[in-house]
Amino acid sequence: MSLKQRITDDTKEAMRSRDKERLACLRLISAAVKQQEVDSREELNDDQLLALLDKMAKQRRESISQYQKGGREDLAAKEQAELDLIQCYLPEQLSIDE
Repeated sequence: MSLKQRITDDTKEAMRSRDKERLACLRLISAAVKQQEVDSREELNDDQLLALLDKMAKQRRESISQYQKGGREDLAAKEQAELDLIQCYLPEQLSIDE
């Protein structure tokens, strides 16, 4: 199953279970994928999709840092939840020892 199909299936499952926070984040991911496909005028393959998700994860990490510096723990928690969901689609990172 492709990564794009997995995201679509998870979106449908979030709709069925009425998980609003997870659904909102999945829709955010889907919107970014669609935007990238429109911009490049081609369908993204799994490698391109992983690069996009990695970019989104990096943006979330930077946002969390900025929100924490500004004392906005509520917004930092929201970004952390989005980051956690994005990371479940990314492959495991190797540790320093590996």
